[in-house]
Amino acid sequence: MGTKTVDETGVKTEDKTDAVAEAPEAPENAEVETADAVNDEAVEDDAVSGDSGNEGPTGVGQGAGAVVSAGLGIVSLTGSWVGTVASARESLIGQLQSTSTSDVGALIEKGYGNAWQATAMWGGIFALVALIVGVVVLARPAFGAPGRPQAPWIKSVAWAGVGLGVIGLLLAVLKYTDVLLGLPSAG
Repeated sequence: MGTKTVDETGVKTEDKTDAVAEAPEAPENAEVETADAVNDEAVEDDAVSGDSGNEGPTGVGQGAGAVVSAGLGIVSLTGSWVGTVASARESLIGQLQSTSTSDVGALIEKGYGNAWQATAMWGGIFALVALIVGVVVLARPAFGAPGRPQAPWIKSVAWAGVGLGVIGLLLAVLKYTDVLLGLPSAG
């Protein structure tokens, strides 16, 4: 005969002590067979998913590196705080050096040319770092766990970082050498 009880969660349950006594006993090795079947299923699932149970690299570092590469590539194209400060510093130094000289060409070269080159140099540094980080992220699977493929989004973002780095480096070289947007002449 069963009794109805209310547990801590407020759910009514029936206690059937007689039903347990009347149930046929299972063989003792049934639990072992059931546990073996569950383990076999887990091994099959691991084989399908590629996870062997060993906690290996998860790709978090590669993903972070890819995002950093793309971010640095964008910074190389848009400019950075460091480049702005370096440009302002070079401009100030050029103005201080050319106060005694009334030559407009020297003022333009020292006051603005050096500042323009400082901005280009820092843009090139950010572009080069973006390029290197992107290439390292793309090359990492060749030296890591060969059985674990790299996530497609990591490859895409790393390639974006490499592309932005190449464009940023090219623009920095063109700006530094005055091929792109050179200084105006005074005469």
